[in-house]
Amino acid sequence: MNPTLQKIFDGFLIAVAIGFVIWIFIRAFQRSTNPTGLALQWLITLVIGIPLGVVIVRLIKTGFSAGGEGGAMVAIGGLFLTVAFGFIMAIIWRNNVIDLIASPIASLFDGGKEPPEPKPLYSAAISKRKNDRPLEAIIAIREQLAKFPDDFEGVTLLAGIQAEDTQDLPGAEITFNHFCGRKDAPPLQVAAALTQLADWHLKLAQDADSARAVLEKIIARFPATPLAAQAAQRIAHLGGAEKILLAAHDRQATFLPEGVNNIGLLDSTRHLIPEETDPAQLAAEYVKQLEQHPLDTEVREKLAILYARHYQRLDLATLELAQLINEPNQPTKRVAHWLNLLADLQIHGGADYETVHDTLEKIIERFPGLPVADLAQSRLNRLKLEMKGRQETSDVKLGVYEQNIGLKYGSPRHS
Repeated sequence: MNPTLQKIFDGFLIAVAIGFVIWIFIRAFQRSTNPTGLALQWLITLVIGIPLGVVIVRLIKTGFSAGGEGGAMVAIGGLFLTVAFGFIMAIIWRNNVIDLIASPIASLFDGGKEPPEPKPLYSAAISKRKNDRPLEAIIAIREQLAKFPDDFEGVTLLAGIQAEDTQDLPGAEITFNHFCGRKDAPPLQVAAALTQLADWHLKLAQDADSARAVLEKIIARFPATPLAAQAAQRIAHLGGAEKILLAAHDRQATFLPEGVNNIGLLDSTRHLIPEETDPAQLAAEYVKQLEQHPLDTEVREKLAILYARHYQRLDLATLELAQLINEPNQPTKRVAHWLNLLADLQIHGGADYETVHDTLEKIIERFPGLPVADLAQSRLNRLKLEMKGRQETSDVKLGVYEQNIGLKYGSPRHS
């Protein structure tokens, strides 16, 4: 090799070696729990090692150059100095070497020397809350939130103490609104916070209007999403929940009718059986609810079952379930449930094998590879046996019902 290139190559190797040593020094100091002691070890090593290394190299080089018995003794002396230097280094660096060997094994059990990820601690605040010291708990939580302002657990805990322990619902609303106002707030956490706030408005203040306004924020912020669909479902049932809460708050005496005397001596007790709710009345209530809340999936499902079971109108039941099945942003399990329900109603209503097969096949087509598709395939495999076992063996005498029941309403979304 050209002497100039050889010098350049040697210089490059020396630079790499020096850089590697410097990197080891820096990393060792960063990871060391005693940087001063480590610096002293390096200093002693350099003070002893450099002069002694030069002497050892010269002795060995001189011994090999001189040859003969004298040269051999000089070389052996250099080797003894090397052993002595190694013994001194072993004394100085023994703890570091042991740590280097044992550290990977110990890390499997204690996590190593990596510092733990900083996390907020709310145990003190929870303890103060349990001991009926909510104001002190709020102070403890705010201290943690000052370090971790985006921690949803702390925000929820703070709002919960404000709303439930200090009866400061406006303060809890401010806490949640401040968190939800962040543009980078996770959608699931925002929806959970607003849903909890709506529950507090309903439960603590019996204020359905404020609860509705909070839930509408979810729909406005996450339109055309499952979160919006869930919020719309809760809005649809706010009226019933408010009536239950108000009834519990303004509880009135309930008068029970006098029981039947000598019931065991009666010829028949048929007249004592409570009358069932009129299906026509139920259908009217369901239709009215859907006119006001067309996204109420629970009521629409009940109406479909009523059409199929009582009125024997599988066509109307299919229309209702089709609206649910085709409603966007519905969870996979719910859509699969409605398709299975439609198959049940088709079997009960006397539909043929191909019709029921096509209904169940839609689950496999829409959700391939998911557990609901596997369950649908399993049901398809035994569909003929299922239909044979559930096939009605007697003719059912149908009553005379209005043919267009259920078609008198329609939502703007599905018209």
